Amino acid sequence: MKGIADTGFLVAFANRNDQHHDWAVGLAKRVTEPLLTCEAVLAEAAFHLRNLPLVLALLDEGLITLTFHCSEHLAELKTLADRYADRNPDLADLCLVRMSELHPGYSVITVDRNDFRIYRRHRRKVIPTVFPPPA
Repeated sequence: MKGIADTGFLVAFANRNDQHHDWAVGLAKRVTEPLLTCEAVLAEAAFHLRNLPLVLALLDEGLITLTFHCSEHLAELKTLADRYADRNPDLADLCLVRMSELHPGYSVITVDRNDFRIYRRHRRKVIPTVFPPPA
């Protein structure tokens, strides 16, 4: 499986007490190459887990890899921020939407159903997503 990792997936994978932990671990077993992500997702995951070394270990162990640099996509990120201003998006979400545009064969792996059912790549295209099963 190839994909783009969001914060919720990483937190669920790393936190045994997270309600989506079993889903995240099971999904990680199907990963065939490092999941793509961005620095904003890493920062959020480190904050939520309160464990930066653990998040860095996910990089070191090859579950995830950084493939996105905000400075190279500022114009597109600003456009997305304007488009979704009513949702008050965070930087990580906007980066993932942009990454989805750059990697159309990859699904965004997230627990965030509310936002990722609304976000679109290239203005109108549904972003392929992988969510945990409904509770």
